[in-house]
Amino acid sequence: MNSKAGKDLRPAIAQDYETGEVLMLAYMDDAALRLTRETGKAHYWSRSRGKLWKKGESSGHEQLVKDILIDCDEDTILIKVEQIGGACHTGYRSCFYRTIDGEIVGEKVFDPAEAYGKKGNE
Repeated sequence: MNSKAGKDLRPAIAQDYETGEVLMLAYMDDAALRLTRETGKAHYWSRSRGKLWKKGESSGHEQLVKDILIDCDEDTILIKVEQIGGACHTGYRSCFYRTIDGEIVGEKVFDPAEAYGKKGNE
């Protein structure tokens, strides 16, 4: 991966280390992966904000890293985490909280307005 921030992004899947539930998909550059490994807390590259961010920096809903795996092509990262609070900025435990037909099947665990104020995202 390139050392320039936000370049050569790899998909990073966050998965609950106990249940196997897929919590979210984000992206990592070299700096995010390095910080994740150094701190034991998940860091990602925000494509929408164009910057590095620590999961939970606004909401307090951190991801404590238990294991990091890489796929056979070394282009996708799987992070097994202990999720503190919800993973999704909409208030759900997982970003995958609804079916393709729009049926809500996930658990809402926090109010985004309380966690983020009017901004509503992390």
